[in-house]
Amino acid sequence: MGAISDELAAKINSLSDSEKIELVDSILIQLDKPDPEIDCIWADEASKRWQAYKAGKLETVSYDQVMNTYRTR
Repeated sequence: MGAISDELAAKINSLSDSEKIELVDSILIQLDKPDPEIDCIWADEASKRWQAYKAGKLETVSYDQVMNTYRTR
């Protein structure tokens, strides 16, 4: 690691567990920013899937079939 990274690592190592959790949470919040373009793409996909389902164009699987698949593993 570089000098800045070593210094940062040392500071992180000196934190308590709860302070480290707060730091990680803060970093994750900064990284997890909504992307309107992706949200729009997913909304469009969900709408297409719903319309296909209502039109009977999708093969469906019952809840029991899905659960049985995972119960037998």
